[in-house]
Amino acid sequence: MNTLKDKATFKQAFIDTLPVMSGYLIMGAGFGMVMNSYGYPPYLSTLMAVCIYAGAMQYVGANLLFTGVSLFSVALTTFIVNARHIFYGLTMLEQYKKAGKEKPYLYFGLTDETYTLLSRPLSVKNKRAYRFYVTILNHSYWIAGCTLGALLGSAFPQVRGADFALTALFVVALVQSLEFHKRNDLPALIGAGATLLSLLIFGKDNFLLPAMGVIVALLLLLPEKEAKA
Repeated sequence: MNTLKDKATFKQAFIDTLPVMSGYLIMGAGFGMVMNSYGYPPYLSTLMAVCIYAGAMQYVGANLLFTGVSLFSVALTTFIVNARHIFYGLTMLEQYKKAGKEKPYLYFGLTDETYTLLSRPLSVKNKRAYRFYVTILNHSYWIAGCTLGALLGSAFPQVRGADFALTALFVVALVQSLEFHKRNDLPALIGAGATLLSLLIFGKDNFLLPAMGVIVALLLLLPEKEAKA
């Protein structure tokens, strides 16, 4: 019997991923509309969702490519923004040890939300199937959202403000982080200060990498309890 064919486990995985579905459909649709506003064809949004599957980094990557930033800068920015996924993978080595042919895909699909669901103690009997279902369901939600947004953007090309989605996304993330870490605003102040200083010195076309370098360096110098934000 194929352990990946388990209707009861699939049902449980679907129920557990419903909150992720709502978020991914909305966020993915925003990405699809942003891509359309940049003049990219709808299929490219779907292709990026299938092959890259990087959430917020897809927004950043689309913006960087649209503004003509070098591929090296895009690659470096991607590594810095998504470096945390290295540690996600390391902490899942034991859980994925007995995964079969789906193991590479499980690591590929290890997003923040998927990691949150799979890194906790699992009560389901068929853990292998559950991990696969959660991963592929979340990926499917993201693909559907990006595709839907791209199609809506093509059908209603005059919609304005889609390119503000990335800014809004990170503002919301910052506010949520500040609310969660009410006693420690220092990392946020470092980020804002380094970004503003780099913008003034290097200009709007070249400030991103210097700002990231300064932010990472200063956060590494902070005591561990101060850097967690």
